[in-house]
Amino acid sequence: MHRYILPKGMRYATLAEREFFYRREFDLRRVKEWLTPFESVGHVVFAVIMGRHTHIFRREYAEDADATILIENYQNLEDMKAQVLEFLPESVYYDRNLYNLHGKVVGQELAFDLDPENLTCPIHGTLEDKMRRHQGLGFCETELKMVKEETAKLYKRLEQLFSNLRIVYSGRGFHIHVLDEETLGWKRRERSRLAKKLTKEGFLIDEWVTSGGMRLIRLPYSLHGMVSRIVLPLTVDELPDFNPVTDKRCLPEFL
Repeated sequence: MHRYILPKGMRYATLAEREFFYRREFDLRRVKEWLTPFESVGHVVFAVIMGRHTHIFRREYAEDADATILIENYQNLEDMKAQVLEFLPESVYYDRNLYNLHGKVVGQELAFDLDPENLTCPIHGTLEDKMRRHQGLGFCETELKMVKEETAKLYKRLEQLFSNLRIVYSGRGFHIHVLDEETLGWKRRERSRLAKKLTKEGFLIDEWVTSGGMRLIRLPYSLHGMVSRIVLPLTVDELPDFNPVTDKRCLPEFL
C-alpha cells in the first residue's frame, strides 16, 4: 500500500482516534447551524466512506471499505452521529441535493471545490507526475498555499455574482458554498454553464462538483481522516493567515 506524502504534522487518523473525535469533539450544534439554511427546503442525506484512501477501517466492514454508504434514515443529528460512530469512517459528507419526504429532489446547493491536485506544483509537478509516483492525493505546504490563494481569487470573483458565500477548509483544499436561495433551484445546465465560464476565465475548480455531477461534499466540523484535520468554515478575512498545518482550530484533540 502506498501512503500519501503529506505536510509535516498531517497523517492518517487511527480508528481509535476517529472514535475519540466523534465521541468527544464532533460539534453537532455547529453542524446544525451549518445545515439550518436547508431545513425549510428539504431533507439532508449524509454519507460516509470508511477506508478508501487510508485503508484503515473496521474489519467487519472490510467488503464495504471503499463504498459510499448513505445515511438517509436518521431521527436527528444525534442518531446520525451514532451511525457515524458505528462505521468510524475516514470521511463524512452530506448530499448537496435536498429531498422531500417522498425522496424527490427539490433543490441542490451550489458549491465550488478547489484541491491541490488541480495545480501544477513547482516542487512535485502536475497531477500526472504525482500519479506516476502513486501520489495522486498527496500534497505539500506549497500546494496548500497555492490553493488557498486560488480560493481567495475565486471568492472575489463570486462576490460579483452572489451575496451569500461561505468558505470551508476541507482538509486538503477549500470549498466555497453559495447560499443564495435562488441558486437552490438552478438546473444542471445553469450550473455547468457557470462552471465552464469560470474555468475559461482561468479559475481552478472541479467542474464535476459545481455542475452537480458530484453531489457529495465534506461535512463541516467532521474529521478528514487522511490528514487528521477538522473540516473548518472560515471567513474570507481569516483566509490569508490561515495555515491548516498549525492552526489549532482545525487540530483535533488527539494531536
